[in-house]
Amino acid sequence: MSADLNTDVRYIKGIGETRAKSLEKLGITTLGELVSYFPRAYEDRSVIVPIRELIPGESACVLGTVATQPRLSRIRRGLDIVRLAIIDEHDTMAVTYFNQSYMKDQLKVGESYYFYGRVGGKPGAPELTNPVAEKESAAGTLTGRIVPVYRLAAGIPRNFMQRAVRQGLDACGDTLPDPLPKRVVAEHGLARARYAYENIHFPKSPGDLDIARRRFIFEELFVLSCAMAGMKAGRDRKNALSFSLRDPESFFGGLPFRPTSAQRRAVEDAFRDMSGEHPMSRLVQGDVGSGKTVVAAACCWLAAKNGHQAAFMAPTEILAQQHYKTLSEMLEPLGLHVALLTGGMKAAEKRRTQEAISGGLADVVVGTHALLSEKTEFHSLALVVADEQHRFGVQQRAALSQKGKSPHVLVMSATPIPRTLALLIYGELDVSIIDELPPGRKPVRTFAVGEEMRERINAFIRRLVAEGRQVFVICPMVDENEENPQDDVKSVTEYSAWLRKEVFPELRIASLHGKMKPREKAEIMDAFAAGETDLLVSTTVVEVGVDVPNAALIVVENADRFGLSQLHQLRGRVCRGEHESYCVLFSSHGGEVSRQRLEAMCKTNDGFKIAEEDLRLRGPGDFFGSRQHGLPEMRVANFATDVNILNEARQAAQELMAGDPELKDPENAALRLRVRKIVAENEDTLN
Repeated sequence: MSADLNTDVRYIKGIGETRAKSLEKLGITTLGELVSYFPRAYEDRSVIVPIRELIPGESACVLGTVATQPRLSRIRRGLDIVRLAIIDEHDTMAVTYFNQSYMKDQLKVGESYYFYGRVGGKPGAPELTNPVAEKESAAGTLTGRIVPVYRLAAGIPRNFMQRAVRQGLDACGDTLPDPLPKRVVAEHGLARARYAYENIHFPKSPGDLDIARRRFIFEELFVLSCAMAGMKAGRDRKNALSFSLRDPESFFGGLPFRPTSAQRRAVEDAFRDMSGEHPMSRLVQGDVGSGKTVVAAACCWLAAKNGHQAAFMAPTEILAQQHYKTLSEMLEPLGLHVALLTGGMKAAEKRRTQEAISGGLADVVVGTHALLSEKTEFHSLALVVADEQHRFGVQQRAALSQKGKSPHVLVMSATPIPRTLALLIYGELDVSIIDELPPGRKPVRTFAVGEEMRERINAFIRRLVAEGRQVFVICPMVDENEENPQDDVKSVTEYSAWLRKEVFPELRIASLHGKMKPREKAEIMDAFAAGETDLLVSTTVVEVGVDVPNAALIVVENADRFGLSQLHQLRGRVCRGEHESYCVLFSSHGGEVSRQRLEAMCKTNDGFKIAEEDLRLRGPGDFFGSRQHGLPEMRVANFATDVNILNEARQAAQELMAGDPELKDPENAALRLRVRKIVAENEDTLN
């Protein structure tokens, strides 16, 4: 049977209506989606291991002869056990099946079978429980080869999924999708589509699987890079308000400190962009405390000096107020008027600010989502700055940009991302990286500890407060989860009350979390910044940007529940002043991966190294949070391990798009369709 890739799976032999409904739970409705549903893992059942070499805890394939008559025992209702022994040339081992009574008659004494499963028992006395069994004379379906493992849904047996994909591949024949131009396939030594699809599902050898994986990794990253390049080309076709290129030294000279070389480079990059014909679209990425706000302030200054306005959007009111204070201190001595606009302001105050914005009296407007309100109109918006880019949807950034005429855009992120990955994620942005800290910034001394250190840490907190310092305590939850109480997971509400009553009755303790009203949060944070609170118990609402120079210690409870990059952001809340600072990570759970992650935090203060480790251990989905990273789901590519192919694919995409930016060449027709599909499916997340 030959079929179109759009053929409904219910019409594929062996599937039918009922199975089709189960497949739909996996997002599979067409033949094309079925053959593109790649395995999540593979089991190599082609290597036969002698019984004496089996290692408990590992999976293995054994060739053995049934040595004893399989014996069925009914232990109790709902529990049947079949026991037998198998032998190879040298040794004997026990095989047990639970609730598979049919195996008693299926396995015959004196016949040889391949058995595959996870080895139990102990060294020298291995056992197999519920292994797959296949007659030696009929091997090749369940054993004797590399077997794909798919993510499944209720109603889809594992063997059915393998059969369905096999049927699908046979039905497709040579109509399998191939978005790669033949020239790209040849130049980069890639497998053709038919070979790649066959061997990603049913590889004949590990080498064939590697060849197929490389083809699909390259394809995914190449197509995504083409989509990003197309978006950037679309931006470059717009005309911008071109600024006069002013000497940044006029701005730097007004600062009370000397900017770092990295800050100067980033400012020069941005000034060059803003003096060009097309709108700037630049990412400034820098570690915690690297001074990204200085770059934003310089760009706001340039916009104002050219007679226009700048809007600076922050993700929270706390951060907006802090940026307002910082920018006012930097820009008002240079003759600029900075305004603040947040949702928590009183109506009359908000109205006066909006009138100042529309009348052109405010040069720089710092705000939250209130900037997006229909009532907020700009006199001449020429620059949009978005802080913590990953916290805004693309549509929000675009909505603010629409309040001007193709304004320049500067986005900032303190979430360190490996450079190659940043170039892909922010594919339509140019990237400036601030890779040095201002002079005098000391590393935060970091310790990962267990509950046995609790009393010592409490004593350390008392000592620091006695010296006049302040302390952050971070909890993963706001309130205890009544439906699923977890005694060991700290919540802000209960833990802060317990600390006040039982542990530190002599200290001034406040609590802060995202469910509070904006004004209440601001008052609590202002009091802490003013030194009126000794210890602030908070959720990660303080993760980004909050600046309290007197805070010298941050304690993170249940640290294993946070990502490494998030822990690094939290650690950045201390060491913002002259005092030596500390970070204590409490953790009583987690396995080897959790231990490695926390050890990485203790070894380095370099956010980029931490980001690479976080990405390696967790992958991009967890690394950036749920769908915040703006990347389509990758079927095969791994951003942490496939960096070399990523570079190769990006370079190939740039070369192809330079010659055919709109993909009009007939050879690029399939690629054009795939690029359009990616952009359409991810318009809310692609940058």
